[in-house]
Amino acid sequence: MPGVRERVGHELFLRVAGPDGPRHAERIHGRPGPRWFEPGSPITRVHGDASMFVGGLSALLLQSLHPLAMAGVAEHSGYRGDPWGRLARTSHFLAVTTFGSAEEAQREIAVVKAVHRRVVGIAPDGRPYSATDPHLLAWVHLAEVVSFVRSHQRYGAQPLTAAEADEYVDQSGHVALALGADAVPHTVAEAVAMLEAYRPELEGTPAARSAARFLVANPPLPVALRPAYLPIAAAGVSLLPRWARWPLRLPWLPVTEATVARAAGELATRTIRWALPAGAGTPTASASADPGF
Repeated sequence: MPGVRERVGHELFLRVAGPDGPRHAERIHGRPGPRWFEPGSPITRVHGDASMFVGGLSALLLQSLHPLAMAGVAEHSGYRGDPWGRLARTSHFLAVTTFGSAEEAQREIAVVKAVHRRVVGIAPDGRPYSATDPHLLAWVHLAEVVSFVRSHQRYGAQPLTAAEADEYVDQSGHVALALGADAVPHTVAEAVAMLEAYRPELEGTPAARSAARFLVANPPLPVALRPAYLPIAAAGVSLLPRWARWPLRLPWLPVTEATVARAAGELATRTIRWALPAGAGTPTASASADPGF
């Protein structure tokens, strides 16, 4: 079993962190200096837990519902041609800003902001978009916060208390503001209110529905590995708000999601946690709580 565990963990880590992952991880966690966030604080627990696999997929689906954000992804991210490379870059950003030194986190913010300045264009509906738009940056952040907390509360090793969930929302806003977002929630209640406020701007464009099919039904994996991905995809979809399903042509099956999908998601995250024990973060004892999403 140790050999199997090591092989599975190695393959998972390579998929998420890329071939340079081990070297980056050593530098991120080993470099001395002050951090933006204390070890064991809510943001380190959420971002270090296996539930991020489910939450990340759900966040991508939710983010795609903003036509301008989706236009930028479709035209500039190369998510179809190099999905694993994009995943590795995203996971690296989260790791550096969450666990790295304050100096390195600030450097990573500067790198991403420079990339954002090059992401401009015209959406299919004729509106201009820019990745530096503070309102769009706030939407991307909001979709992540909602999805990550929902996933952690359902599949995390040790869910957050209500107070810890609020602290997580507040902590993660620090990174979004550094990137240039114009407004971020500081509590779960504020996140819920902001999500509702964005709803008039959201729609299931052809590009968003295509991305959903790619992420859920046609993942960039060998056919033999797809059965292992299905529980994560089902769990990610089940975390979406009910109103987000039809625009993406994703089903809402309340009974199935409450039983089969939830059990499959729990099994998938337990398996990932077993294979990547170091990725489970440093959770402290806390009671399970519904964060209000």
